[in-house]
Amino acid sequence: MTSKLFLSAGATVALLASPALAQPLTAPEAPSADAVVTETLSVPDIADLAMPEDREGEYAEVNGARIFYEVSGEGPAMVLLHGYPLSGALFSRVRDALDDDFTVITMDHRGYGKSDVPDVPDTIETYANDALSVLEALEIDRAIIGGMSMGGPIVLSMYEQDPDRFSGLVLIDTTAAAATPAEAGLWRGVEQVIADKGMAPIYPALLPDMLSGETRLNEPQVGDYLTEVMKAATAEAGRGGAIALAERPDRTALLEEIDVPALVLVGQEDALYAMQTSYDMMKKLPRGELAIIPGASHAAIFEKAGESAAAISNWAGANFEVNEDR
Repeated sequence: MTSKLFLSAGATVALLASPALAQPLTAPEAPSADAVVTETLSVPDIADLAMPEDREGEYAEVNGARIFYEVSGEGPAMVLLHGYPLSGALFSRVRDALDDDFTVITMDHRGYGKSDVPDVPDTIETYANDALSVLEALEIDRAIIGGMSMGGPIVLSMYEQDPDRFSGLVLIDTTAAAATPAEAGLWRGVEQVIADKGMAPIYPALLPDMLSGETRLNEPQVGDYLTEVMKAATAEAGRGGAIALAERPDRTALLEEIDVPALVLVGQEDALYAMQTSYDMMKKLPRGELAIIPGASHAAIFEKAGESAAAISNWAGANFEVNEDR
């Protein structure tokens, strides 16, 4: 499979994975316009960010892997887990707006960013076990835990294993559902491309799904930075993550059991796990809220970091004790 085929398949998979096409052809219930985020917080410009390889942090030896993590700020713990094939650098812009009120912890999954990989990490549970082990090493008993894209299934696996670890939950441009046959086939094709040709064909194929067309046209530095983030992923991690996404369990039913405050955040233009998917998840969460980020696609947390940070900050301020003297 060529990168061109992979790119054109992305929109097809998003369409086939749509909950609307899995149901009888009736109009789905639409999110309220009140969920659209209109506020923004100040976040760093791209030019002011450390390059992904220059980030400073610590390492934890867990489960046979060396996991890189960063900790900043003061207050209740907030853990943010990245998606495929990114790293904790994805949160470098929102971190600056959140760590006045929270101790923000990000980590690179094994084989991504600055973390080592001893093998092909091909299950969601592998990443979840690593994250739980890092929190154990840091003696963090409870935290708001969030995940973007692949990070969402990782967070749900963590909740399934250790619900008492959670004071809150954030799902960012993600899904609780298993991959449809079409999506699973796409991820298996990605794994085969990486096995045959390495990671290089993947970056230009994924970027159009990460960012809106307007951002790619008018803010090329955003795409350039995310490309540098992706380039740090090893081939082993690229293959393993693709397999993990293809074979992820369906945890839709788990949503109804999550009894902590939960925020579902989604880019309005996300074509991978669309706004309707996020709305449907929010409806299943007993204490769920929805935040729609206008003008953003799948990597909304980086593309529209100011609006994303505002959404998380406002939700957290309404549900947790935070520093009001911002």
